[in-house]
Amino acid sequence: MSFKPSNIDDYLAHVSEDKRAAIEKLRQTISAAAPGAEECISYQLPAFRLNGKVLVAFGASAKHCALYPMSPTGSNQGDIPNSRSKQGNSGSFTA
Repeated sequence: MSFKPSNIDDYLAHVSEDKRAAIEKLRQTISAAAPGAEECISYQLPAFRLNGKVLVAFGASAKHCALYPMSPTGSNQGDIPNSRSKQGNSGSFTA
């Protein structure tokens, strides 16, 4: 993404409709799972922060959406339908 989003809504405004729906669903799921976390932008990606640490970031690319666990607690990737592991702990999924 060539622009620098100021918040998650700004990021979503620049994502295709199908991926926007998937990212919004993921946003709601993360918010429910970590009710004390606050939304933020980290590395130009939507993210959630808790106690000053980024827990997870997520985003969309041309062919998939991705989830990037940022905390040392790891990933529950097996819980994400259609997920497949990439480098490190990130996971991608189709919209």
